[in-house]
Amino acid sequence: MNLSKILKNGFLIILASLVLTACATKKTTTGQMQGDVYTGTDSVEYLASGVPDRVFFATNETVLTTASRETLRKQAAWLRKNSDINVVLEGHADERGTREYNLALGERRANSAKDYLMTYGISSERISVLSYGKERPVDSGSNPLAWSKNRRSVTVKAN
Repeated sequence: MNLSKILKNGFLIILASLVLTACATKKTTTGQMQGDVYTGTDSVEYLASGVPDRVFFATNETVLTTASRETLRKQAAWLRKNSDINVVLEGHADERGTREYNLALGERRANSAKDYLMTYGISSERISVLSYGKERPVDSGSNPLAWSKNRRSVTVKAN
């Protein structure tokens, strides 16, 4: 009788584990997006040959993705070779949210990119930060792909 109860409880635990595993969320990759972060190249321009000028963020996030960190490492290497160049990091947000919230979010995104560049030896004196919030979208659409393209930090030559 005791063995039967143990087997029944064990079976219930295994079944519950399988159900919970099936409910786990998974980041999806759909064409130009991984989760809700833009991964395509159609809106990316170049700071220099082979050095993309922008990094992308998830909704309401300022955390750099793996791809963003790789792009910023390339920018840092280029900036170290071109020590006479100063840059402006422009922070952007998608159309959702208030103007004030998006201006602050854009500034935090640009500062996140600035902090990363500084860890690779680029002086803060060479980097300015400017936020446009939702005022300068790269894609004027009102859908998840357009929003993901607009959540970005763009590195622009200042001189």
